[in-house]
Amino acid sequence: MVGDTDDVIQARRRGESGHRAVPHPDDVRIEAWGVSRERCLVEAALGMVECFADVTTVRPTSVERVRLAEDTDEGLLTALLDEVAVRLDEDGRVPVDLEADAAEGELDVRLALAELTDVQVTGIDPRGVSWHGLHIGPDPYGWSCAVTVDV
Repeated sequence: MVGDTDDVIQARRRGESGHRAVPHPDDVRIEAWGVSRERCLVEAALGMVECFADVTTVRPTSVERVRLAEDTDEGLLTALLDEVAVRLDEDGRVPVDLEADAAEGELDVRLALAELTDVQVTGIDPRGVSWHGLHIGPDPYGWSCAVTVDV
């Protein structure tokens, strides 16, 4: 991805996945990468959570599965991040871990959830995902994506 540091490039060459927040006026911009599309999607969702909550010491209290239709890679990215926002806004729960697998033309996602009251809130809740500047696709090291989250 444009602007990758040497550390990120070296990590990606070793097959590591990850995410980071980058400066963006008034919103949060997340860049994520993984060896597969599914891992890249998971990293983007974890990056979104990390922008508003510290879940490192929290254990999940429930696990849910959701299936997302595979219309486009961009659609999957926005649908997954919208799932995170809905869980937070409507249910008061935050994913502390995620797994995703392609299954029968859909994306099967497992969300390990904790109550919002059990996590340390560190930022503003996400409200939605902007399609402006959204990118997801294969690259020389696997997959990468970039997305702006409205807060």
